[in-house]
Amino acid sequence: MAGIFGHWAFAFGVLGNIVSFIVFLSPMPTFYKIYKKKSTEGYQSIPYVVALFSSMLWIYYAFLKTNTTLLITINSFGVFIETIYVVFYLFYAPKKAKVQTVKMLLLSVVGGFGAIVLVTQFLFKGAVRGQVVGWICLVFSLCVFVAPLGIVRQVIKTKSVEYMPLLLSVFLTLSAVMWFFYGLLVKDINIAIPNVLGFILGIFQIVLYVIYNKKEKAIILKEQKLPEKIQNHVIIVDENNNQKLPELTEEQIIDIVKLGSLISSGKIHVASCLHNSTCGVEAAKVENTPKLQTAEA
Repeated sequence: MAGIFGHWAFAFGVLGNIVSFIVFLSPMPTFYKIYKKKSTEGYQSIPYVVALFSSMLWIYYAFLKTNTTLLITINSFGVFIETIYVVFYLFYAPKKAKVQTVKMLLLSVVGGFGAIVLVTQFLFKGAVRGQVVGWICLVFSLCVFVAPLGIVRQVIKTKSVEYMPLLLSVFLTLSAVMWFFYGLLVKDINIAIPNVLGFILGIFQIVLYVIYNKKEKAIILKEQKLPEKIQNHVIIVDENNNQKLPELTEEQIIDIVKLGSLISSGKIHVASCLHNSTCGVEAAKVENTPKLQTAEA
């Protein structure tokens, strides 16, 4: 039975490596956009700094445990690729974002990781040291999954998914599933527990993306159709005061366009003057009223 669990654990560990490898590569389209625009714009560096710190912690934890080759391989790649991302981000980020990113690097990667290594090496020994580092890894693994929530907040606030990396959310969710079963089969709660939250947050981000992506597409479609509706519409201008009257709402513009279409098609006839004297009075009134000008689309 133990042998069967061992084989399954190895299988999920390998799958976890494959999916995590894709997770680490998933931000590449984001950085390609940054490269094309020569600016980081609304993108944040927090997920990449936290992921770098977490990978370093897992490598340290893996060296304190036995039979953790699969953890070492994927997290070594994580350290390598996340370092490239952070350096790339710093190159194109504005000054304020650069300062914030450097501060996070100094606090987490240099200060935080260095302090953890020193404290655990001098204050704890043997299996206890591994347990303490495992708990720390558990906490910061949760931070890796929570880090993109800053982008989620931005999505909710702006109602736009432009800066939300969907691929990262999808593959983080798949990765959470693989590593949860791996941790469960090797009986390591430090690996299994964080991935439960990772799965929940991943699903939440995907659902949020679907909701706001539909709304964003609806708005774009509406903006594209609007110019077609208001072609050749009229704008009232008061030439005496040289001022435009208050802008019409979209519904009012559409009603005016419909009315104009009916008049031009002959379905509505404008009554002619019955008496010349009346027409003269009306003509005098018309001269003092605001004129209608055709607005070319």
